[in-house]
Formats: sequence, C-alpha cells, structure tokens
Amino acid sequence: MTQAARQDPARAPIQPDPDFVPGWALISAALAPLLATSAWLVAGALQPAAYSPMRQTISVMAGLAGTDRWVMTWALFAVGLAEFITAAGLTALRPPARVVLLVAGVASIGIASFPEPASGSTPFHIAFTALGGAAVAIWPAFTVVRAWPRPPLLSPLGAATATAVFLILLTWLIIETQGGSQLGLAERVTSSVECCWPLVVALSLRCAGRGGRCGGNRVPAGQQMASPGSYR
Repeated sequence: MTQAARQDPARAPIQPDPDFVPGWALISAALAPLLATSAWLVAGALQPAAYSPMRQTISVMAGLAGTDRWVMTWALFAVGLAEFITAAGLTALRPPARVVLLVAGVASIGIASFPEPASGSTPFHIAFTALGGAAVAIWPAFTVVRAWPRPPLLSPLGAATATAVFLILLTWLIIETQGGSQLGLAERVTSSVECCWPLVVALSLRCAGRGGRCGGNRVPAGQQMASPGSYR
C-alpha cells in the first residue's frame, strides 16, 4: 500500500470481488431459459398432432385445452420464481433494473395463474402477457453501469443495441398476433433470446467483479477497481 493510501484509506485500491454476483443468482439466471425451453419442447411433444408450434403459442399448451398442461404451467411459475431470485442477486444493478426484472417474473406467474380458456383468451391473460413482453423488451435499457470495469454489453451502446433488438423481436411478435402464420415461431424465438439476457448480464457483472479477467476488459494500470456499490 502506498504512503498516500496509508494516510487516506479511501484512496486505497479496491480489490476485485469474485462474489460480486453470487453463485445462486447465476444458477437462477441459467435455470430460467433452461426451464422455459425444456418445458415448451416437452409440452409440445405431448400435444396432439393438430398442434403446430409454428402457428400456435406456448400459452395454448398451458391453456385449459392443452394436453398435460401442468408441464408448461409449472414451468411458467418456475421461470417467474427464478427471475425473482435473479433480481435479488443482481445488487450491482440500479434498483429500477431489478424492479423491471421482478415485474417480468410477476408476469410469468400471472400468465400461468390465468390460463387461456378452450377458445379465445381472458383480459387477465392478455394483460400479463403484454406486461411480460414489454418488461423483458425494455429491461436491457435499465442495465447500464458506469463504473470501471464496465462490461461492454452493459455500456450505453451495448444496452441500447440489446433493447433495439428486443423491441424488433417484440414488434415481429405483435405483427404475428394479427393473423400471422408464424406466431408460435415468433414467440419462441423472442422468449428464448430475451429469457437468456439476465444470464448474460449476470455473467458480465461476475466478470467485472473479478477485475475484468473473464475476457479482455481488464482494469488499466493505475486505475482503481470499482466497488459493488458504485455500479448502482
């Protein structure tokens, strides 16, 4: 430690924290896309031959007319819970980012709690579906961090790019709801990409907590490592 640091502890370099993002948050972030994808693959295989994953939504498999609807229903509950846990662990992000992720979790649980009827839909199901779609689409915009080392994906440019991609996917999905023939495909692509993003954010922050040693974003010589609180 330098003489200046001994005299002023606030000037001492801050050491990287390998637990910047706890392991349990990484696990929950990884479980969400794994559970979602596995569930719609398994549930899809259980549906009658008339079911088309290209044209019909995931909600149909969890709906009252779905075969073995419990598979998709419990997966939606589990994904919502995983997003709650991930939001609790991403303390390096500002509170609005964590709140939006919590909203996405609430929406997933709401979709499962208010399934589609045998025909048509319900106001609650539509509301939670719209809420979840909007929340996950705009979530990257809230994940910008300004402290060093800043993961490139969590820079203003990285967050803006991810948000733009998600909004394009959401627009495609909305267009397909208007009588499109690829609604099921649009929903699966959109949900798969967006569901993975919390894991990408968690891994990026974990790398930053290790001093950027995960891939080239190292702390320059003479520059201090940011404390976890400075990311918020």
